Amino acid sequence: MEQFYGFDLGDAESAIALLKKPEKEDAPLTSSAITILPVQDARSFISAYARLSSGALVIGEQACYAPDAAVRRVRFKSRFLTDPAAAKDVKSFAAGVLGVLRENGDLIAGDESCFYIGCPAGWDKNTRELYREIFEQLGYPPAKIVSESRAALVCACQSRHLQVGYDILSRPVLVVDIGSSTTDFAYITEGKEVSLHTAGEVFLGGGIMDELLLEHSVSNSPNAVRIREVFDRSPAWKSYCEFAARRLKEQYFSDEEYWSSPGNECSKTIMIRWDGAPLRLKLTVNATVAALLLGGPSEVLEGRSFHDVFQDSLREVRRSIEGPMPDLLFLTGGVSRLSVIRDWCREVFPDAVVIAGAEPEFSVARGLAWCGKIDEDIRAFKADVTRLISSPVIEQIVEKHMEELYRIAADTLVEPILENAALPVFDRWRSGEIRRLSDVNSELQEEITSYLHTDEARALLVQPVTQWLRPVAAELEEYTMPICQRHGVPYGALNLESYLSLSDIDIQVDARDVFAVNEITWLIDTIISVLVGLLCGGGGVALISGGLPGIIAGAFLSLLILLLGKDRMQKAVLHLDIPVPMRRLVPKNHFRTRLTSLTGEVKENLAKSLAIDKNDDISRRMAGEISSQIEQCLIKMAEIVEVPLG
Repeated sequence: MEQFYGFDLGDAESAIALLKKPEKEDAPLTSSAITILPVQDARSFISAYARLSSGALVIGEQACYAPDAAVRRVRFKSRFLTDPAAAKDVKSFAAGVLGVLRENGDLIAGDESCFYIGCPAGWDKNTRELYREIFEQLGYPPAKIVSESRAALVCACQSRHLQVGYDILSRPVLVVDIGSSTTDFAYITEGKEVSLHTAGEVFLGGGIMDELLLEHSVSNSPNAVRIREVFDRSPAWKSYCEFAARRLKEQYFSDEEYWSSPGNECSKTIMIRWDGAPLRLKLTVNATVAALLLGGPSEVLEGRSFHDVFQDSLREVRRSIEGPMPDLLFLTGGVSRLSVIRDWCREVFPDAVVIAGAEPEFSVARGLAWCGKIDEDIRAFKADVTRLISSPVIEQIVEKHMEELYRIAADTLVEPILENAALPVFDRWRSGEIRRLSDVNSELQEEITSYLHTDEARALLVQPVTQWLRPVAAELEEYTMPICQRHGVPYGALNLESYLSLSDIDIQVDARDVFAVNEITWLIDTIISVLVGLLCGGGGVALISGGLPGIIAGAFLSLLILLLGKDRMQKAVLHLDIPVPMRRLVPKNHFRTRLTSLTGEVKENLAKSLAIDKNDDISRRMAGEISSQIEQCLIKMAEIVEVPLG
């Protein structure tokens, strides 16, 4: 894509931002690369449309007072979830915007472009898809719906004067988007966004103060009766006057000290043209009116003030946050120009930094445009990661280190297997539960297999296998580092080694899963064959001979040799049901000592077996299994890169 549009379609007013890629591919993008496109000569234009008697469609301020309007609509986005007719209004308004962009040459058919369109954070997936389909049906370039609060945070991250870097994105953030009809609270931590609603889901927006200002101005106007009649007959004129009141309110609160000084009057006169002579309406904001807007009772809020409802909503948000309290509060929307809003936020979140952009009314539009560029960067980044995963590189690195992994496995597992598998088998033979020595082989195999399936055995491998993974990770970094460098991603984002020692992160390679037992049947069989050969060699003589008890057993065995011969004796002993009293002549401590003396020999023989007789197919399967886990780790790590890129 060459162009990324951000469309902040608001309930009262809208804005469109355009981000163009620089002509040189390696040229850096800055916040100055984004332009706010004027629509009917207004960077922020009224969300209104009118269908004239001629059939023509007009939008924005013109729609508010067009005298020959057959249909006129305002404030439709806030009704999108509750009024089916609102979707048609959104569609008509969006169609008018599309027509203006094409007419102005800001959007040219055939250009590689996409639209990122904002929505409240609380909208679910299905609602967002229905909203997106409206723009698709109108012929907009490919569109994606993104929460307005997320877009505002992205804008903050891209605004250098805010000095919000990657570090803040790893910490909790609360985005407060104060719109004209509603206030969105979005809690973002570790790149995950959680929509938070105000207490009782109260609709609270700057439009309430606009209504109070307009009502106060109308009440003090000599034309009050006639103006109210016009408002009753023309909701569009009322909306237009509210829009003017909103701009005046923002002008006053952006420099309250100046406008409160004697001789400086913050006012605006509107000429209402409707069915006769124009009606003059003067809007004025001073200290008295400002106190009324912030602390006066509102009919919409059931007699409560904006201050009270906003503070209660913040407190409810604080109570609903299950994670750590936010380190940053980012304010967006025109109302965030009011310095008093920041003071209210600090009262509820005293430990948080509270910031807002220089032009908060355009934060969402700019952030949406950035989201388009970021998504493209992420797609390119993930494509490079996918190519690495699809290549044989990871398997080759793992295979090169497999013999060391086998050695680690042998060193780690032999002693625990002797203790937890061989000794219990001996106890069972000694007590008579295992009748013949010929049964020891199968019993030992079953016992070892069972033990290697336990969490205890797998846990034994965590530390040594983690150490084994480190050189694997170091070699892999030679391939991941260039990918990060190419896309401007911090090297640590794909540094596998940085995750190996973290037990509280779900994207690490779990060393317990490196040896999937089903994939190491050959390794188990090798350990068993070595143990059986050493412990049960000579038809079981090794198991029961040695020491004083062995003298008694030896006399018995010597007699059998005389009667049967050595080979037949060994076969006979192997299948002989030796009486339990004779078995008990072989004490448990003697057998434990025997196992201890065999430990080094078992490891040595196992290492030789692994080196000489290893099954290449099994080795490849094990390498593939381990490589797959590393690849899944890289995929998950790539998924969270959206945060630092944003």
